[in-house]
Amino acid sequence: MTVPTDFAPGLAIQGFTPPLRLQDFKLIAFDMDSTLINIECVDEIADAAGRKQEVAAITEAAMRGEITDYKESLRQRVALLRGVTVAHMEEVLTQRLQLNPGAADLVKACKAAGLKVLLVSGGFTYFTDHVRALLGIDYTRSNVLEIESGPNCGQLTGRMVDQDWGDICDGEEKRKMLLATCAQLGIDPKQSIAMGDGANDLPMMSVAGLSVAYHAKPKVREQAMVAINSGGLDRLLEVVRA
Repeated sequence: MTVPTDFAPGLAIQGFTPPLRLQDFKLIAFDMDSTLINIECVDEIADAAGRKQEVAAITEAAMRGEITDYKESLRQRVALLRGVTVAHMEEVLTQRLQLNPGAADLVKACKAAGLKVLLVSGGFTYFTDHVRALLGIDYTRSNVLEIESGPNCGQLTGRMVDQDWGDICDGEEKRKMLLATCAQLGIDPKQSIAMGDGANDLPMMSVAGLSVAYHAKPKVREQAMVAINSGGLDRLLEVVRA
């Protein structure tokens, strides 16, 4: 695939001629960490355990696509969170997590144009539930952190809980969830937009009608139809007009 060409400062496109019409799409799917929000939640939780540097190094390698087994990389990171308390996670939620610039405006514009909104994350329900409520998101899929009961009640076990759809929301699960949501809505996947920043977002981006990289890793920027390299998420509205 060709490298995206400059469309406007900090905005690159490839494979189509803008502008497109937002009304021609029916679904927009977002990654959460470092896309809709400003942090990688697993790294910030690890900070409470004094292991942020170790966990962040694994996260960076996974997002760049240097670790091919995303599930195993996440299990390794979550294992290092053992003993972190729910109170520490609440601190991350209230003190560190913020929406990225333009997130609320883009979601509002999409909903006004009749699009449904999907949040698919390799992160955790503790945070996706909050973002879902904050932005009025229609559908989510993410991972559940296991919490100790008994003497260590309120502490993370270092494991995740299996869900009825599977064990871990990785890149393949993001793709499956996007396709399943399209099927539920009775739309073609080409009527969807997928937006992310890391290698685990590429599977869902590959089946969407419009793929968008937001302040993304090089591999993702190269493969996306739109690359937002500066400014907020709402810069997508320069390309896909409401």
